[in-house]
Amino acid sequence: MKHETLMLHGLFAACLLVCALVLGSMLTARPASLQPAASRALAASTSHCAATDSAPCPLPRG
Repeated sequence: MKHETLMLHGLFAACLLVCALVLGSMLTARPASLQPAASRALAASTSHCAATDSAPCPLPRG
């Protein structure tokens, strides 16, 4: 009985540690979609669209 109790306590501690690590990584992680959006916004603000172009000017997404 003592062996099973120790195994269950160890499993509980391991699961608690994994849950804490996953929750911590979710709370501190930045979404990957924010980084390309910032570079696209910078590229859109620096590109110039002339009125003589045959294609319409794209609207910046933000």
